[in-house]
Amino acid sequence: MAKVEPLYVKSKVREYIKANECNTSSGVLDGDTFNGIIIKILDNAIRRAKANGRKTVKARDL
Repeated sequence: MAKVEPLYVKSKVREYIKANECNTSSGVLDGDTFNGIIIKILDNAIRRAKANGRKTVKARDL
């Protein structure tokens, strides 16, 4: 997979984790793992929408 710009707001992820009384490793925010998980979810949703004859990805596709 080519390097893709993060699809999430790092500060919001950090705030969410901190609100749950944990610290955030830099590997979570700067690594490719989290972004890869998001991309897999979106790719599956896109595939599902197309399989159902739609170009619009809906919440139910997630």
